[in-house]
Parts: sequence; structure tokens; C-alpha cells
Amino acid sequence: MISVEDRAQRITESARKIQSPFAVDPTLCLYSPQDNVESLKHPRIAEWLKFIEEEYQPSLPDAERKVLLFLPCTKTKPYPFSSEHQSINQRLLDSGFKPMDRLYLPQELQARIEAPFTTEVLNLSLLTDGKGTIIHRMVISEPMGVVPYEHIAQYKGKPSPACAYDDPGLFENRGNAVSPWREDSTAVRASATRWKWGDEEKRSYVTMHNEMSSTVARVINRIGHNYTDIVSWVAPGLTHRSFVIARDERAANNVASRRKVGNGFMELVGANDGLPQDLRIDCLPTIEQCKDAVVRLAKRLDIDTAHATAIYSRGGANATPLALPELLDVLLERINRA
Repeated sequence: MISVEDRAQRITESARKIQSPFAVDPTLCLYSPQDNVESLKHPRIAEWLKFIEEEYQPSLPDAERKVLLFLPCTKTKPYPFSSEHQSINQRLLDSGFKPMDRLYLPQELQARIEAPFTTEVLNLSLLTDGKGTIIHRMVISEPMGVVPYEHIAQYKGKPSPACAYDDPGLFENRGNAVSPWREDSTAVRASATRWKWGDEEKRSYVTMHNEMSSTVARVINRIGHNYTDIVSWVAPGLTHRSFVIARDERAANNVASRRKVGNGFMELVGANDGLPQDLRIDCLPTIEQCKDAVVRLAKRLDIDTAHATAIYSRGGANATPLALPELLDVLLERINRA
């Protein structure tokens, strides 16, 4: 059980999510929406946001198609070592994409990769199919907004904060995204293991949500012209999808467009709200694609739909459903679309 009321103990739990040789930065352990908003002024985060919003430029070779692929952040750091990213990256490799450079996470991590995965899943460089398509992977992350794969471990000659933080603080449904020790905490205990957000948590959630969405939009508005396709691979119903989609996409995605705070409402803004039509992020998988994946999963395992739905909910490789073969079929189809 997560130690919600003991920050020191919770930091110890956060440290287990960071894979050696990397280590957690206790000042970047963010357990509530208020922690998230406060982190925007943290020196490491503020410097990162300036870098990604104002300075960063991708280094891309000539290619017929250049796909910018956004992946979700994960509790395991660095992200490529997570079961979810390993599954996604291995599927890309198995489909014919190969790394374009020898940019790997440390050897210590490579030595811990287990079959059926190969050490290439920890390569951070661009991927090419040798037929005119390259993939540039980035991660949608709070509190950093956007993390290019090549800068997961380092940027500007220094360690990246992407391998040093833990941020479960925006996931309300888990019942533990609270910081009861904060003076501005309005969370209340709902049961022995769950807490309920109050107005300050909700207010800070919207503030942080919209700031992260704006960061993604600012990055795409500045560098998006380098790509022929911009795709996000983020789970329906989760915060990362809400970061991406515009107001006119929310109903179809069953994602809220506002949050009630006190006696009023605060609007949720997605990155696509701030992007011209030709730079909008194609947010996948769709709800219909997810439903179809359950049907195909049931057929593959020769089980009924109810049983397949339960397996789908747990996801592939102990990750979210994004790692299931049936959904990765959808991703590959989109990437290979002419």
C-alpha cells in the first residue's frame, strides 16, 4: 500500500521506480496537482521547459516520410526500460524499423533486458525502415511536457530530469494523488486506502493540465513543419489523451472538457486547440479501434469477449493496453500509411 501521508516513505517508494544507474531526485517527487504546479518553478524543470519550448531543434535526415510519434510517460524510468515502451519499440523493430545511430541507455540497463526483447529497445535514436520512412519518438510527460527520446538521459551536456522524477500526482482515479502534508491540501480521506480531491486539487489539476497542453502545442508550432505525420499513442480515458485532444474531439473520446471547481467551472484545453489543422496531432488509438482490438484478442486467445475485456484492461506485458499486439497492429498501420 502506498504511504500517502508519509512523504519521506513515499519518496523511498518512488526511488524504486528509477532504474540504476539513474536515481530519484527527491525534489522532483510530485504527488498531487499542487506539487505539479509548484514544479514549474523548480530550476531543473524551468530550465528544461525553456530548452524544449525555445531552443530544441530535431536533427532529421532527408526522408520521404518523417513521423513524429508521441508515446506516454511511464512510472518506470527511464521510459524505454518500462514494459510498455519495450513492447512498443520491439514491435517497431520486428516490423522492419532499425535504429539510425548507436545512442543507447547505459550498458547496465542493456544487461538487464530479458527475452523476447532485444537491447535495441533501449536505443534512443531515430528509426528507419530503409524504405523512406523515419520515426522520431518523443514522450508526453508531466511536468516536462515533451521529452525527445534522444534527450531522455542527457541534454545540453547534463543529466536530464526525465530519469530522476516520479509524478503520479495528476491521476485522480488512483485515490492517492494527494499531498496531505501541504498547507493548501483540501483532499479528504474517502476510505482506508483512498483520498478524494478537494477544490485546490481540482484547480491545480486544470492549471497543470493546460500548461502541459500549451507546452506540447508550443513545441509542435515551432518544429512541427519538420514532419509529414504527427501521431500520439496514448490510452483513451487517461490524462495524456486529454493533454492532446481539442475541444471538438473530446466528446468522441469520452474526455471531459471542463472541471467543476467550487461554484464554477474551469475549461480543459488540449494541445490540438492551439495547433493549426495541418499540425494537429493524430491521437490514437480511437475508441472504436480499442473495441475492435478486444474482439481480435478474444479470437486470438479463443476466449469470450468478457474474458478478453478483462485481459485487455490489464494490458500487454503488465502495461496499459497500448502494448497489446492487437492495438500495436493499429499503430503500425498508421505509421505505414502512405
